[in-house]
Amino acid sequence: MKVIEVTHPIQEDQFIKEPVAMAFGFFDGMHKGHAKVFDTLIQKAEESNLKKAVMTFDPHPSVVLNPERKRTDYLTPIEDKLDIIEQYGIDYCIVINFSSKFADVSSEDFVKDYILKNNVVKIIAGFDFTFGKFGKGNMMTLSELDECETTIVSKLEIESEKISTTEIRRALKEGDLTKANEELGYRYQIKGTVVQGEKRGRTIGFPTANVQPSGDYVLPKKGVYAVSMKIGAEEKIYRGVANVGVKPTFHDPSQAQVVIEVNLFDFKEDIYGERVVVYWHHFLRPEVKFDGIDPLVEQMHKDKEQAKYLLSVDFGDDVSYNI
Repeated sequence: MKVIEVTHPIQEDQFIKEPVAMAFGFFDGMHKGHAKVFDTLIQKAEESNLKKAVMTFDPHPSVVLNPERKRTDYLTPIEDKLDIIEQYGIDYCIVINFSSKFADVSSEDFVKDYILKNNVVKIIAGFDFTFGKFGKGNMMTLSELDECETTIVSKLEIESEKISTTEIRRALKEGDLTKANEELGYRYQIKGTVVQGEKRGRTIGFPTANVQPSGDYVLPKKGVYAVSMKIGAEEKIYRGVANVGVKPTFHDPSQAQVVIEVNLFDFKEDIYGERVVVYWHHFLRPEVKFDGIDPLVEQMHKDKEQAKYLLSVDFGDDVSYNI
């Protein structure tokens, strides 16, 4: 997949030179609703033997358009998003830097400079896609173009509720992994690097890997989770318990930084510096402050047993479970 990073104004050498079917959207999370857009893109492209293209944006438009409610963390930071887009067999992906200058582009100029000059002959996007200054352009605007065929992808629902990035983010913040993973269509994941931590866990029988996220991920609700983790280039998936939070038994919650710590079952290797992927399966309980180490350790044993049971249901006997 050819990735074309564009800072407005787009340059002559950045235009796609062959006819394409193109999907438009921010696509954070690459959830089931987005999958419907991509499946439609593939179908439309194959019908006319066109190359497949995607146009997306970075950062989220709210950074420019709504600073008071700006979104600076993501279900799929840009690198993850590009990885998933590539898995769909896309030929071109245009990533537009959503800046103040780009936000000022009129809907007419967006059509002229970013659609027609990119040889787009088939447009595919969700029903709520808007573009141009003040969001004046929409899918009805595009459906009136003589030069392009426009396909509007309707909303996808689960139990009469629209699948959306906003709802998935809310579910993660509430610890509702069942809903988040169902709407994503895969287990939520956070990529990162194992870094040095306080090393307190090993002194109480629960050595942990301190995972520093590699991007601006949405962190799940503070608490304890049943997780699995992939280490480096290994295909094997390890099972464990993760804590997301500030460890209030040891730290002042108002001063401490939120961290991700993962205790893998029956695992004793040194993995500092390894790149890992943490897959989030089940929320076990909120993070709480204990009256000393003994009640904390007692609860950690209970968490471990509960996680082992839940993960055994998820994995069965397959230790190399395909997430």
